[in-house]
Amino acid sequence: MSQEIEIEFKNLLTEEEYKRMLEELPFDPDESFDQTNYYFETEKLLLKQHGAALRIRQKGPGWTMTLKEPHPEGLLETHDEIDEYEANLWIRNEGHAQPNITKRLYDLGIDISDLRYLGSLSTRRREITYQETTVTLDYSRYFQTYDYELEIEAGSREQGLKVFRELLSGFSIPQRETKNKIQRFYEARGRSD
Repeated sequence: MSQEIEIEFKNLLTEEEYKRMLEELPFDPDESFDQTNYYFETEKLLLKQHGAALRIRQKGPGWTMTLKEPHPEGLLETHDEIDEYEANLWIRNEGHAQPNITKRLYDLGIDISDLRYLGSLSTRRREITYQETTVTLDYSRYFQTYDYELEIEAGSREQGLKVFRELLSGFSIPQRETKNKIQRFYEARGRSD
């Protein structure tokens, strides 16, 4: 099964903080990529009740379906690679079973026929490898909202937290309670209804 534990630290940024980090860290100003997350949930919010989230991410020509679930070390991510045709079926609420995710959903008591497409979130992403972590700066757009975010992904909590704290301190950025993208998406969706 295609699974991994995601260990990450997040902090929302102001536009000025984002631009300063972009200029002062070793990002290539010409290297960024766009990705779009398409989110799914049941009418009874069964995924949310389990602390889980389901998305399809389009990144370049690739499409990946990911189920995120709570895990003691971070988030357990289960993946299935799909093609554009299958992604569009899911967006039309006609998706087919996928080998890894359908099994995990079944374990949670969720039938794929109950899942509904909710909307999308688009991100312009920049990444660098920095002190044995991946440092990411995101500019995301969803509904009538946009935000800037710092993400640190690491192989261990200790290394990720060390780099996270050093960067925030070095740039005089306060640590902010930062919800993940799906939570921010849900909040914005609620305001737009």
